[in-house]
Amino acid sequence: MRIKKRNRSQDNNFRLKKYTLEEHFQELKVCFIKVFLAIVTSIIVVLPFCWDIVHFLAKPLMKLQAKNSNFKFIYTKLTEPFLTECKIAIIFGIFFSLPFIIYQIYIFLAPGLYKSERKFIAPYLFVSPLLFLFGIMLVYYIIMPISWQFFLSFQNHNIIMPLSLEAKISEYIELVTELFLAFGLAFQLPIVTNLLVKFQVVSINGLRKARRHVIVLIFVLAAIFTPPDVISQILLALPLILLYEVSIFSCKWIKNA
Repeated sequence: MRIKKRNRSQDNNFRLKKYTLEEHFQELKVCFIKVFLAIVTSIIVVLPFCWDIVHFLAKPLMKLQAKNSNFKFIYTKLTEPFLTECKIAIIFGIFFSLPFIIYQIYIFLAPGLYKSERKFIAPYLFVSPLLFLFGIMLVYYIIMPISWQFFLSFQNHNIIMPLSLEAKISEYIELVTELFLAFGLAFQLPIVTNLLVKFQVVSINGLRKARRHVIVLIFVLAAIFTPPDVISQILLALPLILLYEVSIFSCKWIKNA
């Protein structure tokens, strides 16, 4: 693959600030401290609302179990509710800090980029958290109701050995957050492909030719990053395939723009 050499004629804003290695580490240290403080602040703010968040996450299952008056979440370890509360605070603290974290990463990298590159990347600071949120919404409003309905069908399916769900609160929250993370990261695919094409790591034709291999890879990744059931894997793989096609179209549109 040929890599084009950049010169002053290709970018009117060629002047890049030079940093020593020590200055780079100092900048990185400042960014890290800011990110750490932002996460800690978010965790403290989220902490009083942890069980409201748990209740919100449990609603899809509770709706399906509304007819079952005996249904309730359980815990089997003394420390489980407390650890679940801490886990919720940390996960959602990081989630609410995500826009600030992405912005700090951009601030750290920006001095090493040309003005045209900074102009290209800047919109993704807004788009990336938005796509992550869309992935979470897809899980909550579509994936979870469909998956939970399927899993709950086993309660009345086995006549020989009757089954009844007693969901552990920690396991349920772990399952939901895994799905949120998998779909949230999966929805970053258009951004990743656009950046790879922009910086000439891959070409649009290369993306098209690799379509079959990518589809196989998507199903493999879906099997790794989702709970061990076929429904969740398919429901992640199908949007990813669609996103890959959207990525190719968006790369072509950006290139022609």
